[in-house]
Amino acid sequence: MNFQSNQTQVNYIGRFAPSPTGPLHFGSLIAAVASYVDAKSKNGIWVLRMEDLDPPREPPGTADLILDQLSTLGIRWDGEVLYQSSRISAYREILKKLSKEELCYPCSCTRLQIKAMGSVYNGSCRNRTIPLHKKFAIRVKTFNDLIGFNDKIHGHHQQNVRKEVGDFIVLRKDNLFAYQLAVVVDDSYQKITDVIRGYDLIDSTPRQIHLQKVLGFKTPKYAHIPIVLDGKGHKLSKQNFATPIEPKNGNKLIFQSLKYLGQNPPPSIDRASTNEQLEWAISNWDIHAIPKLANIRENSKRM
Repeated sequence: MNFQSNQTQVNYIGRFAPSPTGPLHFGSLIAAVASYVDAKSKNGIWVLRMEDLDPPREPPGTADLILDQLSTLGIRWDGEVLYQSSRISAYREILKKLSKEELCYPCSCTRLQIKAMGSVYNGSCRNRTIPLHKKFAIRVKTFNDLIGFNDKIHGHHQQNVRKEVGDFIVLRKDNLFAYQLAVVVDDSYQKITDVIRGYDLIDSTPRQIHLQKVLGFKTPKYAHIPIVLDGKGHKLSKQNFATPIEPKNGNKLIFQSLKYLGQNPPPSIDRASTNEQLEWAISNWDIHAIPKLANIRENSKRM
C-alpha cells in the first residue's frame, strides 16, 4: 500500500514531531503516547516527522536514537519518517508565495529593540527599506482580528495575534526556516487532521491558524495536553537536561504515561508488555479524561 496515495481515504491523520536535539524524555514520551493512542483509537494513521531544521543544536545520531526509543516501546508509525531538512525547497516556495502577495517583509530589529516595544513586535519594519549589508529576518503580516479555535481538552481559545504577538518570524536571520512556517506547511503536506501536543504550544496555534488562512490550508483539530514539570517547577525538556527515557523500563514508562494522561490504567497491566498496555489504551482511550491543566509536576502522579 502506498501511504501517500491512500492518505485521502483516512478520516484521521495524527502526527508526532520531535526535534532531534536530544533523546526522548518522559515529557516528550507522554506527547507521543497521547497522539499515537488517540489516532489508533479512531482507526487513524499516525505519522512521524523529524523537525531537524536547526543543525547546530542537533547532535549526530539523535534522530535515529529517537526512532529506536519509540520502536522499542512498541510505538510504531505509519509510512516513512518525514525529515524537515528534506523540505527546504517547499518552504522556499511558500515564502515566495507570501512575498508575491505582499504578506511578508524583511526585518532587522534586534531582540533588545523588540523588548523595548514591550516584547510585542510593532511592525516597525513593515514600510522600511533594509540596507543590504544588514542581516534580516522575514516576518509575516498579521491582522487586527481574533483567531480562535476549540481545543479538544481546554475548550475555546482565542488570541489577537497582532496585539499579543505582532508580525512573527517565518525565516530567521541565520537563514533557517522558523518553526511556525515549517509546521504549517508540513501539516498541510501530510494532510494532518488532528494535532495533539503540549500545552506550551497552545499560544502558537493562532499564529499557525493565521498562516493556514492566508495560505489557503485546512486547519486541523487541536488538543493540548499538560506539560510535565520537574520537582523545581521547570518544564521537562532537553534544554533543561531532562533525563532520557530508558526503553528497557518500557512497561513502567507506558503505564506511567497513561496515568499522567488521566486514563486510569488497571493495576493488572502494570507488568504487561508495552504492546498489551498500548492495546488496552487504544480500546479504553478517553481524551476527555486528560487533566484540563497547563502542567503537572513530575512527582504528583509518577510512581
